[in-house]
Amino acid sequence: MIGRESERETLSAFVNSSSGQALTLRGETGVGKTALLDHVARLAAREGHRVIRAAGVEAESDLPFAGLHQFLYPLLSHIDRLDEATRATFDVVFRGSEDKPPSVMALAIAVLDLLSLAASQQPLLLLVDDGQWLDTSSAEVCGFAGRRLAGSSVKFVIGLRSDIPSRFDTAALPELQVPPLSEPDAQQLLDTYHPGLEPQLRRVVLDEAQGNPLALLELPPFLSGGRAGRGTEESSGYRGVPLPRRLQHVYGTRIKDLSATVRAELLRGALDGVEAGKGSGRIGGGTRYRMTDADEAAFVGLLDIDPLSGDFVFRHPLVRSTVVQLATPNERRAAHAALAQVHQDDIERHATHLAASTVDPDERVAATLEAAADSAIRRGGALAAMAWLTRAAELSEHREDRSRRLGDAAFIAGHAALLEQAQRLVHSDVAPGRNESPSSVVTAAYLALYQDGDVRSSRRQVMAAIETMRANGVEGPDEILTRLVNLLLAICQYASDQTSWQEARELLRSLGDLVPPRSLVYRDAWSDVVRHGTGVHEQVERALAGLPNLEPWDVTRLGVAAYHVDVLNHYRPYLQRTVDREVETGAMSSGMTMLHLIMLDQMTVGEWDAAERTGRRGLELATTHQHALFAHHSRAYLALLAAMRGETDRARELQAAVDAWARPRGVGFLTQIADAVGTTAALSEGDYETAYLYAIGITPPGSFEPYAHQASRTLLDLVEAAVHTGRAEHARRHALAAQEAGLPGISPRLALITYGALAMTAAEDKEAAEMYERVEALSAEAGFPFELARIRLAHGIRIRHSQGPKAARQVLTRAAESFERLGAAAWGRRARAELGASGMSAPASSAHLASLTWQEHRIADLAASGLTNKEIGERMHLSPRTVSSHLYRVFPKLGIASRAALRDALGTTSADREA
Repeated sequence: MIGRESERETLSAFVNSSSGQALTLRGETGVGKTALLDHVARLAAREGHRVIRAAGVEAESDLPFAGLHQFLYPLLSHIDRLDEATRATFDVVFRGSEDKPPSVMALAIAVLDLLSLAASQQPLLLLVDDGQWLDTSSAEVCGFAGRRLAGSSVKFVIGLRSDIPSRFDTAALPELQVPPLSEPDAQQLLDTYHPGLEPQLRRVVLDEAQGNPLALLELPPFLSGGRAGRGTEESSGYRGVPLPRRLQHVYGTRIKDLSATVRAELLRGALDGVEAGKGSGRIGGGTRYRMTDADEAAFVGLLDIDPLSGDFVFRHPLVRSTVVQLATPNERRAAHAALAQVHQDDIERHATHLAASTVDPDERVAATLEAAADSAIRRGGALAAMAWLTRAAELSEHREDRSRRLGDAAFIAGHAALLEQAQRLVHSDVAPGRNESPSSVVTAAYLALYQDGDVRSSRRQVMAAIETMRANGVEGPDEILTRLVNLLLAICQYASDQTSWQEARELLRSLGDLVPPRSLVYRDAWSDVVRHGTGVHEQVERALAGLPNLEPWDVTRLGVAAYHVDVLNHYRPYLQRTVDREVETGAMSSGMTMLHLIMLDQMTVGEWDAAERTGRRGLELATTHQHALFAHHSRAYLALLAAMRGETDRARELQAAVDAWARPRGVGFLTQIADAVGTTAALSEGDYETAYLYAIGITPPGSFEPYAHQASRTLLDLVEAAVHTGRAEHARRHALAAQEAGLPGISPRLALITYGALAMTAAEDKEAAEMYERVEALSAEAGFPFELARIRLAHGIRIRHSQGPKAARQVLTRAAESFERLGAAAWGRRARAELGASGMSAPASSAHLASLTWQEHRIADLAASGLTNKEIGERMHLSPRTVSSHLYRVFPKLGIASRAALRDALGTTSADREA
């Protein structure tokens, strides 16, 4: 190899490194990346590595996991040694299991496990050429795994074309640029392989090649041989033409000289993505077309023989591209038809080739594409499904089928956050003189809602479409009607006003059995759990029992229902496994909703730092994809989280942005959250009057505003604000209203805060104690630490006033510790102040304790127990002076000034031990 000394040194160090790592080789087409991959393969083989090669194929860039399958196939024999869960992950992706496909992250972790297992027997080197053509899912998995190879015996090298964007551009993997050869090196390469060229021809080759090794090697025989009648003068006409086009022309000349039979064979191989380059390795199992009787092409340098499989492979990816480019449309269709027969057992590949071979409408082909789209959705490939449904619509024989398939494609495009494409698909189905189709109404209303937050006109539009379908006598289950119904329910949820919900409920009643059972669950959960929530908890759990078989949009709808009845925590692990896949390759809008749900559950269970990260991710995605509704939805939850943490300035800034956008549009769902933010922020500051005014803006005391989802959720806020502002009667009336409405039977959170509100407002200490005992009985399984800590704080204050300071210490200590763990700074300060009022110094915060070294913590514990410096030194084999020095450093870390304060600072008082 000429002119690659630096690259070879880098690759040698890479192979000889003691730790696993990844590296990308990036350069223009023909610059020598494949040669460098061959070089690193030889180095690794000499060092005892097992070398596995794969190549990206442009024809398969839309097939989920096609690239990943290439380099994992030789390792599949190790799968049986993995645990059952990991095997199940591979079964879904590679063995046709009907289970729900894994997320990119779950699959990447499984891949890392497989690679580590295989490398435990022999170090591995994975090589991927033309990585820019890897399908999105495979590239994401490779990027994830490549960043986590440290400490393993696995090395990973990926060749990428610099002129084609790829998923690896943002993978943050180490990169080795492969530039064109310098002028001296280019001359040396040319003179070594093509000595004796005429000076003029030599100059032309050097000028045209511009340091590209492949061009330097390929151009001289073509130009000097006068192929296709071209000489030196004609070659000068290539100046200014991009290099890939020039090289395709060189290959094209040789391809045209082949017999028709061989050209057809090469075309079938090219269209099916046969590998390019020696040693690329065949996957096995007949997954790619196998070219035969192509010795003529190998003789003229278009094909090589793969040394591992013995099959023909293209010498370079440009050969493959040129073969396709030079073929006539009829030749390409014939090749696709032949390939469709080859792949009868692979629904997605069979449908792809079948569609490409068809010109006129053909219902059989359209139905096959529709089935392939269903398969892709189950694997998380919503984008591929959309493309196949669009093609199926083009091939439909009947207008009704065409409209239905375009509607399905537009529906998926909307959920993939491709709103403009969804609009184009719908408009392509509008014929002159025809009214809007129901599918077009779904898309138009979807765009109006999620892009602009238009709940008013979108609701009218959807209701009119449903009424029209009802009047036209729709019979039996209808997918479009179901989409309209579910969209209407989503619009009503965002509107959150009584009139909208009452009209929607009446319309659904008129449809009778045409409304699917799941839609009835959405209706009751999303509308008003106070009046319609009884039994919804059980219905949601039954519906979610079939999670792996649900489409992503149904998963999110049921997830929203689970949130409203406070059982989301049971299903969050599935959402977390699914969200990355949907965001990357599937239903983006559903992925955004999943992020909302994940954030809400993280807030609920006290994982506030993680909730902040999730919320920011959701906001970034919504902003990028121009989902204004989801963007403000994310801001609303971020504002609520900031208010809970006591970050009131940030909370009010976000609250103002949400309210200013949502209130003029009538998006009551968000304005209610904005009011809840105001309530929570005021409570955090101890401004109970402002908190009360915000709370009664959501619902009046003593009742629950119909169809206001925050009415029941802010029960504890209103009661607490009323108690602290001297409105004891209002507080008690509201707590009793919650009990009479049956809120404890609707959800575990509503049970917890109802009993807490009753404990706060009870006139008799006995009733307060009984209600508080119910709260504590729920606390172990309920998992609502913020609400629980607030109830404990209120009850501790009551005990301090009624039973004395000592009796309150245990409850107040638990409240203070909970607030500290949560990061609710303002609430924590209030709890510590109450502890101080009970005559007990607040225990040191975990942050203070974490600042102590192990030795300092041990010395502090012994000193707090009453031991002298000398006694401590004898136990720890230290001098008394060393002990004294340690204590001198401990005091400021704990915020104390004397030895006497150690016990309280460490939370080890005798009163604490008795408690």
